[in-house]
Amino acid sequence: MLSSRVTAAISSSTTTTFLFNNPKILSKKFPYISNPLNNSAKSIKWNCRNSRMEKSASSFVTKASAKPLTNPGELIDSVETFIFDCDGVIWKGDKLIDGVPETLDLLREKGKRLVFVTNNSTKSRKQYGKKFETLGLSVSEEEIFASSFAAAAYLKSIDFPKDKKVYVVGEEGILKELELAGIQHIGGPEDGDKKIELKPGYMMEQDKDVGAVVVGFDRYFNYHKIQYATLCIRENPGCLFIATNRDAVTHLTDAQEWAGGGSMVGAILGSTKREPLVVGKPSTFMMDYLANEFNIQKSQICMVGDRLDTDILFGQNGGCKTLLVLSGVTSLSMLQDPKNSIQPDFYANKISDFLSIKATAV
Repeated sequence: MLSSRVTAAISSSTTTTFLFNNPKILSKKFPYISNPLNNSAKSIKWNCRNSRMEKSASSFVTKASAKPLTNPGELIDSVETFIFDCDGVIWKGDKLIDGVPETLDLLREKGKRLVFVTNNSTKSRKQYGKKFETLGLSVSEEEIFASSFAAAAYLKSIDFPKDKKVYVVGEEGILKELELAGIQHIGGPEDGDKKIELKPGYMMEQDKDVGAVVVGFDRYFNYHKIQYATLCIRENPGCLFIATNRDAVTHLTDAQEWAGGGSMVGAILGSTKREPLVVGKPSTFMMDYLANEFNIQKSQICMVGDRLDTDILFGQNGGCKTLLVLSGVTSLSMLQDPKNSIQPDFYANKISDFLSIKATAV
């Protein structure tokens, strides 16, 4: 973890630059982070079950059943910071969920710090800032943390070699964050039109300088990308397999659920037989960074999300209070299913349930 002295030195306008220019600060404070490219000629097999970066749902002891949020004022007063997921909590597709602006205004009026964390890697922090603005929400870039940023931040924190490249299976958000971090990259959307012509004797050749493959949500996913990523991971010594997230579904529109980034990750996991290192939720990497970034205790954070296996687990992994909203992926029946072992502290229909404290005051 960063020291309070270092944290205080980070101004809101130089947050990203500071992190990318001081990778040893993070790696020194995260003893479980190392750079296998510097130490090993063999491929590193990351095992998410043993990694401190990600914990499986089955590793948690079943908690008492979640309680409905009947006293939102009490929860608000008990924490300093609210971390919000975006898809299914703030918006669905490009449509804002009812009551969000008023709720965020209420929390800011009460002096609460608001942070927005998304596993969607298709946009950079700057691009997400524009989306918030388009939806009429005043959110600064420093309050936004996307998994595209987390992937670049992780690579920088392990001193990813300057002479190595990242092959990207994903969209523009990952490319932009890698550029800000000064990391060489290839692939991305430009490989979306590439096709493979199978003929006798044909072999695809991969760039031997690729030291990591980063996989995120990709609407231009194709067989060329699967094969190229597979070759890099299996044949390039020490090549890392990094996933921005393993979300099963996402909200591309407000009409239905769509296959999420986990489907792209799953395809490459299947061909490489390698478990990825996940840097997005529920990994503790982003939570540790956020706690240090804002110099706050994790017990003073409430994580608000619509997914049990990412958002709520993310909060529980970090020792935060958790609130599940039923405005996205998870329904009440899914929450109360006896087979579900992930129980948040509270649940509500949507974040605008916080507004009931205003009605009570009136």
